[in-house]
Amino acid sequence: MLRLSGVGVSGGQAAGPLVRVAEPLPEPIATPAVENHDAEAARIGPAAETVANGLFTRAAGVEGDAKAVLETTAAMAMDPSLSSRAEQLVRQNSLPAPRAVLEAAEEFAESLRATGGYLAERVRDVYDVRDRIIAELLGVQPPGVPPLTEPSVLLARDLAPADTADLDPEMVLALVTEEGGPTSHTAILARSLGIPAVVAVRGLLAATSAVAAEVDGDAGTLELSEERIAVRAPERGGGENWTGTGSTSDGHRIKVLANVGAATDATAAVASGAEGVGLFRTEFCYLAVADEPDVATQRAAYAEVLEPFAGKPVIVRTLDAGADKPLGFLDTGSEPNPALGVRGLRIAFDRPEVLDRQLEAIAGAARDSGAEVSVMAPMVATAEEAAWFAERARAAGIARAGVMVEVPAVALAAEELLREVDFVSIGTNDLAQYTFAADRQLGALAALNDPWQPALLRLIGTLGKAGVAADKPVGVCGEAAADPLLGRVLVGLGASSLSMVATAVPSVGSALAGTSLRNCERAAEAALAAPDAGRARAAARDALE
Repeated sequence: MLRLSGVGVSGGQAAGPLVRVAEPLPEPIATPAVENHDAEAARIGPAAETVANGLFTRAAGVEGDAKAVLETTAAMAMDPSLSSRAEQLVRQNSLPAPRAVLEAAEEFAESLRATGGYLAERVRDVYDVRDRIIAELLGVQPPGVPPLTEPSVLLARDLAPADTADLDPEMVLALVTEEGGPTSHTAILARSLGIPAVVAVRGLLAATSAVAAEVDGDAGTLELSEERIAVRAPERGGGENWTGTGSTSDGHRIKVLANVGAATDATAAVASGAEGVGLFRTEFCYLAVADEPDVATQRAAYAEVLEPFAGKPVIVRTLDAGADKPLGFLDTGSEPNPALGVRGLRIAFDRPEVLDRQLEAIAGAARDSGAEVSVMAPMVATAEEAAWFAERARAAGIARAGVMVEVPAVALAAEELLREVDFVSIGTNDLAQYTFAADRQLGALAALNDPWQPALLRLIGTLGKAGVAADKPVGVCGEAAADPLLGRVLVGLGASSLSMVATAVPSVGSALAGTSLRNCERAAEAALAAPDAGRARAAARDALE
């Protein structure tokens, strides 16, 4: 048995035969030069349409998050900006269609990667669509998950959303990847399906002779075997005690909320029993448009997401974009390090009218839908910035204003920050990235972005204490909240709400219901005292058991 380690992103143990996910296609070449430009360019649109239709067909056979993922990927395949840019490259540079699609997709990916945060996480989607269109142009099978004939452990370099959206959890024992991190699609999907998963496993693909594996998603380890081993399926469940009202076993109230980014997400959140929304990402309204949507367009789009939550709390995050012109109407110029550049609220300091129009639309959508809407700003670095945002939000008619805590500086100035706003919400993904100076998109740095890192937990504890002292809510809306074990630690650190992917709501709510506040605090104390992420997780589990 060969033992390898990575980052455990979804708990549980499983064992069984390995199935390897096909590697991406070889990079299409730029030669020979195309002579009939119009005929070659004309191949691209139909290929993209065929890919989109195939994804829509798959989407018709599933529901919930899987349906949303497949429909989103299909919509990206149909995005005329990608096809038109590829057609332009055929005509300008005499490129074969597959090569033109590759280069056009790379331009889009680089633009998204430069901005960081949520938009950067769409890069994998762009590459997935690219590979599918190229495969269609070449007349070959696209890379991805092969048909499974028996319950298996999937092994891959990484997994695209559309590769995994309609996986059968009865056939997938566990997921293991060489790349990816705690916030990757693989991690989110595995948690939602209750499948053990380990990512960022160095040397995984080199183990070509392995035919089976034992996976421990809690410890972040796997053992590869060159011989068949007995199949062991993971134990699933954990949502049996979810009543729709979050609290610990001794009655301490904790709101259990969902993260949403579109109307389909809102539907899934309601179905999960979420008490409301802790993070409504508004970027969907701005993607694939050349000009800023007007107030009426934004208002209608937001209202559609808010309507299922009439009478319930929803926290809307204002536009989190910027850097290297990821949005056509926001020209922030070229930046040497866009992740540390003009993004999030920083855009509004030079373009306050963009923020004001969005706040006007959000306030209107709140009235239209009847939801109890609050707003928060991303990428806030000082209490002064928080005060500036809160003043504009209240002037727009939105009573509650808060900020995202993603920058370590505001965690260290928590007391001053909470004097200026009504609440804060911790974005654990970016807070980890900036605390450890580790790009969360890089699998090589995934261990530093593990939300169990004690230094990160200490920052969260600082905010929790400040929130209790100020009698103001401190929520967590990063994917760390979707882990039932870590969620209880976050409550022990002072979190007053947890917001997560909708499918994790029942298991997290149920875990809280079965644990007292004092036991959550004991688990938090044990994790804080640990020297590293792995031992923090183990110490918290021991404390709760």
